[in-house]
Amino acid sequence: MPKAIKAAIQYIVLLLFTAGLLWLSLRGITVAEGENKFEFIWKAWQQAHKGWLLMMAVIAYISHFQRAERWRMLLEPSGNKGTLMNSFYSLMVGYMVNLAIPRGGEVSRCYNLYKLENAPVEVSFGTVIVERIVDVLCLLFVIFLAFIVEWDRLMDFIDSLGIGKGSGGLHVPPWAIFAVVAVVALVGLVFLFRKNERLRRVVRGFREGLTSIFKLEKKTLFVGHSVSIWILYFFMSFCVVKAFDTTSHLGMNAVLTLFALGAIAMAAPLPGGAGSYHTIVPLGLVTLYHLDRTDAVAFVFIFHAWQTLTMIVGGVISLIITTLILRWKNPQTK
Repeated sequence: MPKAIKAAIQYIVLLLFTAGLLWLSLRGITVAEGENKFEFIWKAWQQAHKGWLLMMAVIAYISHFQRAERWRMLLEPSGNKGTLMNSFYSLMVGYMVNLAIPRGGEVSRCYNLYKLENAPVEVSFGTVIVERIVDVLCLLFVIFLAFIVEWDRLMDFIDSLGIGKGSGGLHVPPWAIFAVVAVVALVGLVFLFRKNERLRRVVRGFREGLTSIFKLEKKTLFVGHSVSIWILYFFMSFCVVKAFDTTSHLGMNAVLTLFALGAIAMAAPLPGGAGSYHTIVPLGLVTLYHLDRTDAVAFVFIFHAWQTLTMIVGGVISLIITTLILRWKNPQTK
């Protein structure tokens, strides 16, 4: 089967899976007779406190600027001393592409930066991998904190998912499942690396980017940016929780837990985390904090839609500015 057709089939399957999860989530909305579910969500949007949502958008863009600066710092040791704004434009274009093509944004932002600053794609992609490793460590720390502050609630939530429960009363601990998945993934990567010469060339190509973190002159500043980015992410969740009367009573522990669940859901290889976010977060709100399921689903749909809109606006503006910069550099470009 040609690679293009195979990729198209995989993408269609992802879209269908996402649509199925969204449909399952919408089923959780119970409305009065004659009322449309989307009308209910629109009414919830109209009742939201827009000041909190605007504050969330401002915090989101501040975090994006910090992420762009952190990326620029990683590129410096390889001799690619670019500007903050070009890194920001490329980052936002990548976010926008991710909304349509899962994980496509990582490559597209590197290519966008190449067009703006001639930074080698292999090197910049290596720094993106470093970013992802750092973010995974931050996410694990957030999950760890959430379990500390809400241990009983989260264990009940995991039980409600049925993780590790099989037939015949057999119970497999969640950590054992995760360990098996990790080992299988590692063996698969090693096999691919040994059998695929092209993959080995790519790995050698962005090795310089991967090692950039060890060559940073300002390692403390890099760590500070990483911590600050995730603190800002937390306050984004806090603002949206406060924007709705149905969730405004939730405390900081609840916000931390919902933030962790949302981060896990967004990490799923689905377009913009759609579907996984709309399934996991409402389940957490209902199971952990006993919110009405209809209100929980409406809250999550608005939260995700607002966050997506901020990325689309930033991405479109960044793409337009990138195009204008390239035309200014090369007047013959149409």
